[in-house]
Amino acid sequence: MNIIINGIERSYTSNLTLETLLIELGHANKKVAVEVNEEIIPRSELRNKLVVDGDKIEIINAVGGG
Repeated sequence: MNIIINGIERSYTSNLTLETLLIELGHANKKVAVEVNEEIIPRSELRNKLVVDGDKIEIINAVGGG
């Protein structure tokens, strides 16, 4: 399946959850916001939300500062 992550097209196998995708991309245990097809996905749903062919995903890292 082909998906777009932060504007870059990538190919993955099927049956991929957002949680698994974040782990593969090195975002495990990091504060991130995830948007799929312009819809913000709550952190509590990442484990169950399947990625499907054609999804447009935006991953935004939280940055702290003062």
